[in-house]
Amino acid sequence: MNEIYQRLAETLYKQNEHLTMEEALTWVELLWEDFETTRAKAGREYEGKKVTEQIVTQWIQNYGPRLHEFAATNSKYKKMLEKKGDLH
Repeated sequence: MNEIYQRLAETLYKQNEHLTMEEALTWVELLWEDFETTRAKAGREYEGKKVTEQIVTQWIQNYGPRLHEFAATNSKYKKMLEKKGDLH
């Protein structure tokens, strides 16, 4: 699992010059957990890591360059990222 997170974090890090590698990894973990939690709360059947990886990859491709802006306007993410280190 760590290999998947690391690979996704490297992709995000390359797309967003405002994030450190540690912040990119935190974003990947948060996106992963949010997707799986949201699906579970909606009563959806678990489809496995592959599906989650595809969705997180898609989100990184679509929103990766601007994720740092989202943290500034969403207190949930801002607090979680601050726990791991300073935001840029």
